Amino acid sequence: MKKSLRFVLVACIIMAFMIAGCSSKSSTGESSNGKKGKDKTTLILAQSADITTLDPQNSLSTTGDRVFRNMFSRLFNRDDKMEIQQELVESYKNVDEVTWKFKLKEGVKFHNGDSLTAEDVKYSLERVMKDQTLKEFPYFTQLSKINVIDDLNFEIITDGPMPTLLRLLAKSGADIMPKKYIEKVGMDEFLKKPIGSGPYKFVKWDRDDRVVLEGFTDYFGGAPKWKEVIVRAIPESSTRVGELLTGGVDIATDIPPNEWDRVNGEEGVSLLNGDTTRVMLLVVRTTKGFATSDPKVREAIDLAINEKAIVDSVLKGTGVPVRTRVPEGVVGSNPDLYNTYEYDLDKAKKLLAEAGYKNGLEITLTAPKGRYPLDGEVAQLVASMLGEAGIKVNLKLLESSAYLDEYNSNSNKELLMIGLADGLLDASYSLVHYTKDRAAGQTDYYNQEVEKLFHDAGRNLNEEERIKQYQEIQSIVAEERPHIFLFQQNANYGVSDRVTFQTRLDEVINFSDISLK
Repeated sequence: MKKSLRFVLVACIIMAFMIAGCSSKSSTGESSNGKKGKDKTTLILAQSADITTLDPQNSLSTTGDRVFRNMFSRLFNRDDKMEIQQELVESYKNVDEVTWKFKLKEGVKFHNGDSLTAEDVKYSLERVMKDQTLKEFPYFTQLSKINVIDDLNFEIITDGPMPTLLRLLAKSGADIMPKKYIEKVGMDEFLKKPIGSGPYKFVKWDRDDRVVLEGFTDYFGGAPKWKEVIVRAIPESSTRVGELLTGGVDIATDIPPNEWDRVNGEEGVSLLNGDTTRVMLLVVRTTKGFATSDPKVREAIDLAINEKAIVDSVLKGTGVPVRTRVPEGVVGSNPDLYNTYEYDLDKAKKLLAEAGYKNGLEITLTAPKGRYPLDGEVAQLVASMLGEAGIKVNLKLLESSAYLDEYNSNSNKELLMIGLADGLLDASYSLVHYTKDRAAGQTDYYNQEVEKLFHDAGRNLNEEERIKQYQEIQSIVAEERPHIFLFQQNANYGVSDRVTFQTRLDEVINFSDISLK
């Protein structure tokens, strides 16, 4: 009898361990469908590049904005139809041509519990409109003064009529930061562990690996859907897709065409395509001393590149050849420069000869590898096409951080390939690149007519006239080529079937818009 009881007891203990082991495996290892099990309160996003900073006013990257948009609040934001909506603002009024009055919502808290007031708005906007070292600075120069009336009320004074003010206050760089906390700890300490008032608060950043956020239960817009959000940096597209297919991530950005069959062939995941405002282009040195300072050389480079062939072969048709930095879908775009390109190899050779390079020309092209879908392959094809025209290309393919170092330091040579999006959905955002101050050190482009058109359009409340001014700038730039445009890019996401997700034209990802099915 005792032996039987001991046997039953041992059997029960073994069974308990087996049940515990199975339970443990199903929650942290393989699920019933063979994929990694996942905590239902955690959302994991994989991007093709890491963020470069924790400063929301010094980033200018979509990968960074996806993090900052969820950590910080702005006075306004855009809904999924790209319409401007009030975020921190309770009410506002345009008093006269240069004066706007605003009232903040009551009860908004920063992640440390401090109340958000008009003083925080003044501090944040004055920083970005005065500090010329910040990447967002060029877009805020029309703001002249921020006047605080009381804790909830303030006014913004502009340097003239400003048709884009509300759009500006909804874009990156307009993030509201905590004045009192920053003055207490200093900006350097703040940027190690930033505090915002958005739905998710900062936990940690493991550089070149991941950013970890957690839900802010006191968020003024209501408790966020996810307890934790992890934003992983996975530059290699095949690895990023592999993590999606095995359940390691819920959403993967920038799925290149050569990985589509892999995603479409797997159960439990889907491929979503969407439009973007991103234009892939070549930044061209017009700087004296460079061969590309000669307009004939720039035109020859443009004519030697068959943009349609690049879109059709490398991108499998997921792009549109363009001759402008202002893409379709943005206010002020020029339809004459959309879905068009110029390719004439014989003329390119003739122009090079006229410019004094009958026996060929040697230039350097810097390009990223892994930052954008198939960017390395696009750059290699561009180099090959230029070679057919007699231009020897020294191709520098750099991983994302090294590439950004070269771009941000303006240390590139004749050509640099980059994909630029429009965060304002207004032509002024893109066309500021052709003003003297913004172009200095990068393209060094200057055209007096462009300068005047840009200044006048930025203060023109007649939308129809303003659009014509921006379209004229684009026509001039298309001929003078401080940028040589390749194509407007589509966005391709891999998405787990366990979550709902919709693409947006601005490529923003609001984590609270994503939910479990």
